[in-house]
Amino acid sequence: MASDRRSFLKNMALGAGVVTAAPLASCATTGTKEKEQVAYIRENAERVPKMNFNMCGYAAPKLSTVRVGFVGIGDRGTPAVKRMTHIEGVEVTAICDTRQAAMDGAQKILSEAGLPKAKEFTGSDTAFKELCNSDLVDLVYIATPWEWHVPVAIAAMKGDKHAAVEVSTAKTMDECWEMVEVSEQTKKHCVILENCCYDFFELLTLNMARQGVFGDLVHGEGAYIHDLDYWHFNKPQDDKPGGDGAYDKLWRLHENTRKANVYPTHGLGPICQAMDINRGDRMDYLTAMMSDDFTLANRIKELAPDRPDLQQFVGKQMRGNMDMQMIRTVKGRTIMIQHDISSPRPYSRIHMLSGTKCFAQKWPLQHIAFGHNVADDAKMKELWDTYTPEIVRRVGDMAKQVGGHGGMDFIMDWRLIDCLRNGLPMDMDVYDAAAWSCITPLSEWSIANGSKPINVPDFTRGAWKTNKPVELTLKGGGTTGVRNLAEADSKGQLSVH
Repeated sequence: MASDRRSFLKNMALGAGVVTAAPLASCATTGTKEKEQVAYIRENAERVPKMNFNMCGYAAPKLSTVRVGFVGIGDRGTPAVKRMTHIEGVEVTAICDTRQAAMDGAQKILSEAGLPKAKEFTGSDTAFKELCNSDLVDLVYIATPWEWHVPVAIAAMKGDKHAAVEVSTAKTMDECWEMVEVSEQTKKHCVILENCCYDFFELLTLNMARQGVFGDLVHGEGAYIHDLDYWHFNKPQDDKPGGDGAYDKLWRLHENTRKANVYPTHGLGPICQAMDINRGDRMDYLTAMMSDDFTLANRIKELAPDRPDLQQFVGKQMRGNMDMQMIRTVKGRTIMIQHDISSPRPYSRIHMLSGTKCFAQKWPLQHIAFGHNVADDAKMKELWDTYTPEIVRRVGDMAKQVGGHGGMDFIMDWRLIDCLRNGLPMDMDVYDAAAWSCITPLSEWSIANGSKPINVPDFTRGAWKTNKPVELTLKGGGTTGVRNLAEADSKGQLSVH
């Protein structure tokens, strides 16, 4: 698919339907010869198709009931099905997976919630196409292995359905542009399911940034540092429902043969929202660097004698332990993103914002400072009381009851459904999905080329200058209740306080 896409873009570049992008910084191709095996990444980053329709701020027609079809009922899809059973106005009408045990698990969740069975789609890797072309769903919720994210999203939008895609959405620059073009052509949302944008501290600091507490934001840092040894090497059990902490067919080990930041959005998304990326500023260019692999190949070699399924990885070069990207925005801000999934380190997403008046950081400690010393407990309470945004006041306590990474997954799902039911623009649109995900191919190019800088495409084609920031109030919405939860009030939702 990627090679066909590249041919399509090359042909389009000769016609009037493409606007030529600004030239890349000369340093991107000077010096030593560009690595031929990744040269296509820069070529595709330079091509910018003409915008068909601006999806930022687009409000699709209201859906009083949102019929959801799930594609991928594994470690992420299984809890997503359960979370949706708690949201009023949702019907889970279809499920799709290659494993019958996974779908049986989803049906059990629906039954225990007192909800009807969903229609099942299975039998092949492409059974999702039938689901996407059916008249059963309005929203396709995609929680498959990464290679299927964009194919399913494209099928959903072309089937007249909105798409919600787990992170990262796209693996290649071709896929990033394909998502954007199809979303614009169909006027269907393609939402990146970046749950970290809805974590409590991230939402607090986003509101503080919006209220001017940080002054001018200067620098941000984010990361995904997570020792995934258990998940990488936990043997998948095809006869068990999803959610057992294993990657089907070891797909994530396959992804980690790539010398790139293959999972950039957890750290990047909240920073981009605070800096109004694609909505007042945009990422300009990046440079990337990766360490050698000191652990992953050795771990494979250690386990392979007793694991025939790991033999395919023996002798393969795996991604290095740590990779990092330095990004500069058009308005002169800087961002650093880190990714490490194979070092014995505590979990961290870092989430750091530094401004001219204020500093905030989460992981390993959570603190805010207005100078040399961090705020004490009393000041922190004052900040939480003053700047906790409305969405947390409305559903935060219930989100903690439902769960999902401490509640942020539920807040994300609730907001998605509330926007669709009230005809509101998405907090995270297709341009965010493309811009945050394109760090993967761009980092791959930069790492392969000795950390040379490479420009980040403007997926908004200049609309970033006038696009409105993410709405932090529940204006026009907040009407969606929560069901099957003991501590919700009579309307199924908490009052704003």
